[in-house]
Amino acid sequence: MSLLHQIAITKINNVGPVSAKSIIAHLGSPEALWSTSAADLVSIPQIAQTTAQQILSDRDDALSRAEIELKFIEKNKVSTLYYLNDDYPRRLKYFDQSPVMLYYQGSANLNPQRTIGIVGTRKPSEYGVIQCEKIVEGLKTYGVSIISGLAYGIDTTSHRKSVETGQETIGVLGHGLDMVYPATNRKLSQKMVNHGGLLTEFGHDSKPDRENFPLRNRIIAALSDAVIIVESALRGGSIITATFADAYNKDVFAVPGRVNDEMSTGPNKLIKSHKAHMIESAKDIAYIMRWDEISNQPIQAQLFIELSDREQSIVDYIRSHKELPIDTLQHLMQIPASELSSILIQLEFKGIVRPLPGKRYMMQ
Repeated sequence: MSLLHQIAITKINNVGPVSAKSIIAHLGSPEALWSTSAADLVSIPQIAQTTAQQILSDRDDALSRAEIELKFIEKNKVSTLYYLNDDYPRRLKYFDQSPVMLYYQGSANLNPQRTIGIVGTRKPSEYGVIQCEKIVEGLKTYGVSIISGLAYGIDTTSHRKSVETGQETIGVLGHGLDMVYPATNRKLSQKMVNHGGLLTEFGHDSKPDRENFPLRNRIIAALSDAVIIVESALRGGSIITATFADAYNKDVFAVPGRVNDEMSTGPNKLIKSHKAHMIESAKDIAYIMRWDEISNQPIQAQLFIELSDREQSIVDYIRSHKELPIDTLQHLMQIPASELSSILIQLEFKGIVRPLPGKRYMMQ
């Protein structure tokens, strides 16, 4: 497949990830879009007549913009991650809204065994900074990669502490790789490229516009096995990230704060409404995620138990990934959710798999 066309399809105005993937699935490749007709386009699910006309009028200009993007990629040693390729982050692979193309600079493994997203206010208190640093440092024991958004405040604290303690950390950006926002994080971002990475779905000419940040937040949530909120008002990007995490069946953790502090209202409400686990340390996270048990327990193959073909397929998938969310299993197996749940219960009874928080499963 042509990298140029893979990029170009993301440059067409008003064509998001769901529509782009539908087009690629029906036409067979991104390149085919540049030789298809309006009649062919409207036969594709998600593509209305007005969208088809928009695509036809914009596709040549999109190809020109992709050529400019490709030059930037080659000049700046940017890695491109296409959603159908093996190097695309596996935690993102099965979400319909995941980007068709990602741009990456860095050395970190984008498929580490364990990840935690840490988000919070851009104006943290001394208490918030101390708690964030303590949690990041504590998570090193469990081999966790730290995901955040490289914004002011808690994001910056989590990345900086990760670099200081030698943990891999990935900054998900709401703009292109031709800039750093805020500019005060330029030196930190350079260190992250050497001790982690910078990841974005936005091309190099994309500015940090307000509408980009909820899109960034969904990627933070999807890349993270769980998300921690450290200080936040009742509304804001951190709460949006927590909402995405909940929708993706990820665990949400919150650091409690004083009831009269505005930046404690967000975490405290999440805890009070049972939308987040209250935590005080990294040990709390490891206990809830059962990471202390996972690191010490060998995987035992239950060879003496006879399994059906579907049971064996599920076991093989879980064993190869160490642990899997139930929605990923459903995508892989292509069976109804009710049937999958029933099979998983039987495998639990047989002592072969066990459930984890966040509707995930691992070998017993």
